[in-house]
Amino acid sequence: MSAKDFLQKLSEAHGVSGYEHAIRDLVIEEFRPYADEIHITPMGSVIALKRGARDRAKTPAPKVLIEGHMDEIGLMVTEIDHGYLRFTQVGGFDVRVLLAQEVIVHGKRPLRGIIGARPPHLLTPAERDKVIPMRDLWIDVGLPEARVRELVQVGDAITLARSMVSLKSDFVAGKAFDDRCAIVCLAEALRHLTTMKHTWDVYAVANVQEEAGAWFGGAFTSTYTINPDMALALDVSHADQPNTSEVNAVPLGSGMGIATGPNIHPLVHQKLVQVAKASEIPHKITAYAGPTGTDAWAIQVVREGIPTGLIDIPLRYMHTSVETLCVTDLERIGRLLALVCSSLDDEFLKQLRGETNAAPPKTRRVTRRQPKNPKRK
Repeated sequence: MSAKDFLQKLSEAHGVSGYEHAIRDLVIEEFRPYADEIHITPMGSVIALKRGARDRAKTPAPKVLIEGHMDEIGLMVTEIDHGYLRFTQVGGFDVRVLLAQEVIVHGKRPLRGIIGARPPHLLTPAERDKVIPMRDLWIDVGLPEARVRELVQVGDAITLARSMVSLKSDFVAGKAFDDRCAIVCLAEALRHLTTMKHTWDVYAVANVQEEAGAWFGGAFTSTYTINPDMALALDVSHADQPNTSEVNAVPLGSGMGIATGPNIHPLVHQKLVQVAKASEIPHKITAYAGPTGTDAWAIQVVREGIPTGLIDIPLRYMHTSVETLCVTDLERIGRLLALVCSSLDDEFLKQLRGETNAAPPKTRRVTRRQPKNPKRK
């Protein structure tokens, strides 16, 4: 399946954080032809293993993890009020764009609905100039209250009803590109690796529950299970658009951001940049002064610490129903991932572990001389 077609399938599917079962089946279907093993963690993350070409009787294969998260931001039913549904958000929705959206309520059966509010004619002049808070919005599915209560209960998930739209220049717009576009990159990487020799085992992971809050449950648990020697996280970052800081913004169609900062292992960053330059893959260095707000932070601190890198996928209009990206960027990222995985060798593993081939220096006894007039505190 092409990168664009796979992205469309993922985007138009539904899987809010904690409710990823439907999207998980699509990921397994796409990963299966390229993987030697696939299993699902108790949390629900998908782990696809592609074994490296290595004499395992002599030494076990080192492990590299490449990952993105497959959940999406969404809504949840909190109350049934005279047949209308009150709701809250799962993840950080941009409340400014919720009014008049079409939605799907995932009750006993899917129900189409719309998000409504009081019309502007009934608002005060002051209210018309403000964003309508979520507490004053509701979902109308067009059914009497009794029927709504039969089909819907508090806790049911709600997703936006949105089809992917093709724009010019290989741009597309749709929902849930954050971070399902990363899953497309993983599939592209696995496909490329079928034609490459790699000695490290490659674990491609579609994690759950990244959007549910800053606890990264899927990334923590899958990384603990794999215990990789190195990891590469993929997540979206802001692309070029009006009124956006240009510090870390990557223009659409110009590749990707390769992150650096305390959350990133310097050798992993260096490896990504070296391979990108050698293969003439366009990229930009993005810098983060602290935690990146992605799965990379969780991965980095698992067990004794995992040498971790981060690739930023440029995205416009994040956390809306019209997130926009360039499919060519995803294809380039998939190729870079495969090239990096195939370049990993025993020497790089020693560098990550701080090991060298140099003989340890000879020790000798040193006698310290006391100064003639030692200073006293």
